[in-house]
Amino acid sequence: MQQTKPGDAIQGIGQIHISVDDIDRAVAFYRDILGLKFLFQPPGQPMAFFDCGGVRLYLGVPSDPKYKANSFLYYRVGDIDAAYRRLKAKGVAFLSEPRLIHKTAESELWMAGFQDPDGNYAQIMAEKAA
Repeated sequence: MQQTKPGDAIQGIGQIHISVDDIDRAVAFYRDILGLKFLFQPPGQPMAFFDCGGVRLYLGVPSDPKYKANSFLYYRVGDIDAAYRRLKAKGVAFLSEPRLIHKTAESELWMAGFQDPDGNYAQIMAEKAA
């Protein structure tokens, strides 16, 4: 088996693509509703880029249906109840209220799911002390 070297090892996620149908509607949702940091939108291109905790999100209208991504993202938040209330007040239609997913002696994992305007599923998630 070939060994990886420091320069050729996978170091993390650099960018995630999210397929959208309407780039302007998607930009408004991710920037104005979710509050992600808008990076840039190439002129004349149906794509936009955001920063999400150091990972770049690439929203794009696929050039061919075979390139449509089926993403399911989990967004980490510090206070899930506060994030849920803020996003719900901005019109995010959650599929459920924050709920306990997993519990250990040290922590609890809580999540609440929603869909973006293009039907992409996502969750906000938070670890709470047990």
